[in-house]
Amino acid sequence: MTTIDTEELHAERARAAGWFDELRDRIVAAFEGAEDGHDTGPLADEAPGRFEVTRTSRTSEDGSDAGGGLMSVMRGGRVFEKVGVNVSRVYGTLGERAQTAMAARKGIPGMAEDPRFWASGISLVAHMRNPHVPAVHMNTRMFWTPHAWWFGGGADLNPCIEYPEDTAHFHATLQAHLDPHGAGHYPRLKDWADTYFYIPHRKRARGVGGVFMDDHNTGDWDADFALTRDIGRAFLPAWLPLVDRRLATPFDAADREAQLVHRGLYAEYNLVYDRGTKFGLETGHDPDAVLMSLPPLAKWV
Repeated sequence: MTTIDTEELHAERARAAGWFDELRDRIVAAFEGAEDGHDTGPLADEAPGRFEVTRTSRTSEDGSDAGGGLMSVMRGGRVFEKVGVNVSRVYGTLGERAQTAMAARKGIPGMAEDPRFWASGISLVAHMRNPHVPAVHMNTRMFWTPHAWWFGGGADLNPCIEYPEDTAHFHATLQAHLDPHGAGHYPRLKDWADTYFYIPHRKRARGVGGVFMDDHNTGDWDADFALTRDIGRAFLPAWLPLVDRRLATPFDAADREAQLVHRGLYAEYNLVYDRGTKFGLETGHDPDAVLMSLPPLAKWV
């Protein structure tokens, strides 16, 4: 990670946080638009869903304000059984356990002497009504300390009923957005996602992959931010066409059973392995916002 002056990235932090807010607004509008637009198929009689928006907060160990964000959750619509879209800006100091949760690699420059941090990001997880529509996750974020900065995140598809053409579309759209930043980015971040979203105790992936990066700092903040933005920009064109393609597909009790069992994989991964979950809980963020990713219903056999 590149060492920087303490004051150097104030403007860049504001740009990053502003982008995550903008992306959140785009996605929330698109998801509510999908609820309004899908008035045919097996769930057509359901009322279109709407997001409930709640401000979240983080309190430091001494009781002082340490940032927060917005938690937007929709439950029980035509398209979504549960979907959350969160944005946050948090800051303060990090204890040893939180430092471990914050960075994939040990040894954050200067953290032992000056444990201040700032972080902002967007995180979404969508669990669907129709089992033929794939669940999906997307998260991008920026971390800052007085001596270092880095970006992270990605997007991955989690169908319980797999369609190869859906997987191909999702990956092709991600690649089309990443290739302008260099032909090596997509294959590297795809491999990283395949490794990161693997469930060791099940000896399988939780879905069909996507892209993922962490501790990303090439020394060129603008280039790294542009890559992070395009991961976010890729999300809606990568996933919404799959909703359009599958939402009207009839489903039965066996399909619903497969969906609930597959959701168990998602819950296991997020509670046992996910670094974002660990970081949020270790640093005192609102637990409801941190655990927003969990499905409303799941099943284990």
